[in-house]
Order: sequence, then C-alpha cells, then structure tokens
Amino acid sequence: MDALRFRLRVFLALFLVIMILGTLGFMHTEGFSLLDSLYFSIVTVATVGYGDIHPVSQGGKFLAILLIICGVGTFLGVVANATEIFLERREKHLRIQKVHMLMGLFFGEAGTKLLNFFAAFDPGLETIREKLLVTGDWSKDQFVQVSKQLKGYPYDVNVRRGDLEGLRSFLGGKSDFLIRLLEHPVLLEHESFTELLRAVFHLREELLSRRDLIQLPDSDYAHLALDIRRAYTFLVHQWLDYMKYLKENYPYLFSLSMRTNPFDPGASAVVK
Repeated sequence: MDALRFRLRVFLALFLVIMILGTLGFMHTEGFSLLDSLYFSIVTVATVGYGDIHPVSQGGKFLAILLIICGVGTFLGVVANATEIFLERREKHLRIQKVHMLMGLFFGEAGTKLLNFFAAFDPGLETIREKLLVTGDWSKDQFVQVSKQLKGYPYDVNVRRGDLEGLRSFLGGKSDFLIRLLEHPVLLEHESFTELLRAVFHLREELLSRRDLIQLPDSDYAHLALDIRRAYTFLVHQWLDYMKYLKENYPYLFSLSMRTNPFDPGASAVVK
C-alpha cells in the first residue's frame, strides 16, 4: 500500500507539472486565455478532444503532440494507481471483516468462557470489574479510555484460586477449534489476535503436558501462572476491542455480548 501511495504521488506530481507547462505553453504559442489553455490541456490529456479549440501555430501543434505523448500516459498512471489503491483498501476491509468474524467465532466458542476461568484466578479483579461492565451508552472515547487504563493493570494470577483442572479440560476440548483458527490465512491481518491465539494454544499445551495439576512444585505453579497471565492480558484487550467493534457495526451481536459479559456476576442472556 505504501508503494502504491508513493507511485500515485509521483504520477500526480508529474501530471500537475504537465498541466501547468501545457497551460502556460498554449497561452504563449496560441494566445489562449488561462481558462481556455487549461481546458484544452485537460481535454487533450484526457483524450476527450472536443475539437472546439485547437492549436493553429507550429509551436502549438508541437506542444499538443508532446502533451499527448507525456500527458496521456501520466493521466492513465494516476487513474490506474488510484483505482489500485481503492481496490486494495476494499480488499483489506473485507479481510478485516473476516478477521472480526473469526474473533466472533472465538469468543462465542471459547473466549468468553476463558475469561471466566482467567478472572477466577485474578485476586485483584474487583479493582477493574466495574470498568469492564460495558453498557450500550459507552462512546468510542470511553472504550479508548478504559483500554488505556487497563494497560497499567498487572493481571496477577493465583493458580490456586481458580479451577485449573477445569481450564485444562476446557482447552483440551477446544484443540481442533484452536488449530483451525491458527491455520486461517487472514490472521496475518490482525497480529494482536494472532498473538492471543498463540498464547492460548501454548497454555493448552502446558496444561495437557502435566498428568497431575494438584501436587505441583511452587516453581511450576509460578510458570503456569505466567502462561495464564500472558493469555489473560491479551484476551482482556482483544475482548474490549471486539466489544467496541460490535457496538459500532453490529448492535444485535453487541447486545448479546453485553448481556453475557464475563465480568458481570449477574450476566444472563435472558432479556430482562
């Protein structure tokens, strides 16, 4: 995209120079007015050629030839690059939509439940719970503000507080689903979501590699806490970004996600 923009700027600059030189040249060689000279330069470069104005002098005809040779190619370059940028933006927008569809599948199938598991491990959850109770009144600025505030949150994890065995069982049952998500090519469009999936998949491997999660040494519990903390941090931020996206684009999906907020102890899909 950057290369396309650069090429477009170059073609636009060349086109502007050619238009200026053509306009000034016709004013000098043909004695046209500024408006007529600009008009003739444009219709010549655009290959419209109305025929109502035409050069009569030798110099004017030679200038028209140069304008056709140089200007038409430059004009087509501007049109081609502008069209390519438009199509590239449209394609990128479609790819981003597909990424958000994958995010919706992830949170519907696993992400929301994972937040429930992770939140149970967090001894300081009450200090941020209220900030994460998203409502329909939230503005775009409020999402941004809360996201900034969460960057300073430590996301502490105490593995003895939550259901470690239940977390392992849940992730083990989502193995095929996580693998299919990781294999999807459009994930390259959303690096942070890709990192989240990698962190969750790694946590799954760590938990499934241990036969017994009840009697582990403290050093191993600390290691698992770091893996959970990594996934927990990514997950909270991705969830908040996803909620913002739903509110702006899909109010009906946002309504369900808001009613099933994993940080709301009284959350229920039932509309009250």
